[in-house]
Amino acid sequence: MTPSARARRRELARRWMRAVCPTAYVPLSPVEIELFLLDLVDVVTDAVRAEPFTPDAVADVGPRLVRGHFSGQETLQRTVDVLGPALLRAPELRDVPRLAERVVAVVGGIGAGFAVASRLDAFDRQEEVKRALVVAARQAERVLEVGETRFSAVFGTSPFGIAVTDLRGVCVEANAALGEMVGVPHAALTGRRLLGLFHPSDAEALSAMYRAAGAGRVDRFREQRRLVREDGEPVWVHLAVSLLRDADGGPAFHVTMAEDVTELHLLRKNLDHQLLHDSLTGLSNRQHFATRLEAMHGASSGGITLYHLDLDAFSVVNNGLGHALGDRVLREVGRRLAALVAGEDALVARIGGDEFAIVVANGPGTPAVPEMVERINDALAEPLDSGAALSASIGVVDRPSADWGVDELMRAANATLHRAKAHGKRQWLPYDRPADTRSRTWLARAARMPGALADGEVEVEFRPVADPGSGRPVGYVARLRWDELGHEECVGLAEVNGLSLVLGRWALREAAEAAAGWSAGALHVELSPMQSRDEDLVGTVKRVLEETGLSGAGLRVFLDTRSMLVEDGDNAQVLRDNGIAVGLAGFNGGQAELSLVGELAVDALVLAPSVVRRLAAQRESLPHRAIGQMVRAIRESGIAVFVPDVPTPDLAAWWHGVGVDGAYGGFTGPAVPGYEL
Repeated sequence: MTPSARARRRELARRWMRAVCPTAYVPLSPVEIELFLLDLVDVVTDAVRAEPFTPDAVADVGPRLVRGHFSGQETLQRTVDVLGPALLRAPELRDVPRLAERVVAVVGGIGAGFAVASRLDAFDRQEEVKRALVVAARQAERVLEVGETRFSAVFGTSPFGIAVTDLRGVCVEANAALGEMVGVPHAALTGRRLLGLFHPSDAEALSAMYRAAGAGRVDRFREQRRLVREDGEPVWVHLAVSLLRDADGGPAFHVTMAEDVTELHLLRKNLDHQLLHDSLTGLSNRQHFATRLEAMHGASSGGITLYHLDLDAFSVVNNGLGHALGDRVLREVGRRLAALVAGEDALVARIGGDEFAIVVANGPGTPAVPEMVERINDALAEPLDSGAALSASIGVVDRPSADWGVDELMRAANATLHRAKAHGKRQWLPYDRPADTRSRTWLARAARMPGALADGEVEVEFRPVADPGSGRPVGYVARLRWDELGHEECVGLAEVNGLSLVLGRWALREAAEAAAGWSAGALHVELSPMQSRDEDLVGTVKRVLEETGLSGAGLRVFLDTRSMLVEDGDNAQVLRDNGIAVGLAGFNGGQAELSLVGELAVDALVLAPSVVRRLAAQRESLPHRAIGQMVRAIRESGIAVFVPDVPTPDLAAWWHGVGVDGAYGGFTGPAVPGYEL
């Protein structure tokens, strides 16, 4: 076991100790209590992980708690409250198959063992009652008056229901506690058949066991069964039945002792529900949904359809109207979705904050996917009393292959949902294998990128920024490369995985170190959207310049145009105040962007690659004339214009005719590492 796993188990033992110590007096020091519970934590955790799994491995945990005097009225409840959630969230159990079902079984086994041990402990304290009953049955007329008085007192005041029945099962005597359990005066029980007080489905099995005891094959047995009150309500009881023999040793009477464990039974039932259902909506939770999804997928002859829903703009409700109302909305969404599929073989679950899932086993009358999607959004669109109404983006996996596992089903639905959300609100998409494959490949690269950066697999290369007429370099632009991926792909991956700032700072430093010894032209660095918005950008640039020795005049920083449209432009202004040339990259030429040029007073622009590609694919046209006029107007205002991704000398010549200040791309040759410059 790793040190971190051992530490987590010790912390769980401490939380358990803090929870249960107030419920009972335990004659041990805190250290001894912690070690005692730590041993039980090991038993429980190892039982959940064991293969093959069996809840019998924790059968002795409950009895050990009782033997250790952890036997208060609230001890079991607090034990369940601590162990259940802790086991479901334990990192070392994350990969255990059917974890929720195992945790339910293990916690249930602890509760059952605890209840049995508590009952036996109580029965031991009632042994004097049994001895008095034996004396009453065997000595009948010879019992001493003192013994009769003592027996009567204990019999009448015992909290356990007690009944003495003859071998035919007719009640000879019953105490007040038993009468209270079944809701009748105890005197009225005399002469009635005891089995008539039990639930019909339990009476037959009990009858066979009473007969076995009456025949002398067993002297005692214990069972958990249901009594039925006069008002029809069930009462769960633990029974301890003993055979009393007469003076000659022959079977004479049965003594039945009953302990009311209805609350314990309901507690265990509620625990099962809490572990498998969402506490807010009452729907199935992710663990239970995954289990039922697997079962339905394997059993449905018509195939299943899985819908993964994400509520659109739910944060608007939460942040605008309050979390209390947000919770009401989630409960109402759960109710409406459950009502929507009430007539289908289906299951609805809440599997995340504002994410829901529906699995439907398709039958002859099951609505087609487009119809079901429309029904879902129609159900959500009806406003609540608060006026709030919602829609959902939905990913659909319809009739997947039978060999798909539940993890693949859930992953495919989630991936499809994210593709649908990229198209806007209230959109849905069916699962698309080629698109999913491309997305998985892309995301897999994004996930591996931090390791690639740490291992030196990501490089900074440089392309000459050349005069498009003469081909003479006027500077160099830093470009990222990772294996076959170019700059744009690397920037896109970093924006996805959150590495953008780290990668951008690293690339800026690498480029500045390489450029510190140059004599020809400035270093051009185009920043990612996230880096352009970085509040510490100015500090980062100044530190890089100080540490690498590159002068501010030798650096030209290009901010992302779209990011600047929603920012206040402080980064651009402060960089210019520090003597660093500032430009805008990804410039499309729209009205808002042209206004931004004047507001920020930038030194240069880099046109968007998409603009350059569109122009390259066309002959002389209106866009060509428009871009030429725009470039000339921008240059007349004193702002330099650069063009990226120019592939051929012919296109470079065209851009020279337009009047741009520089261009880079394939026409200048491949990008090279800094040490080759």
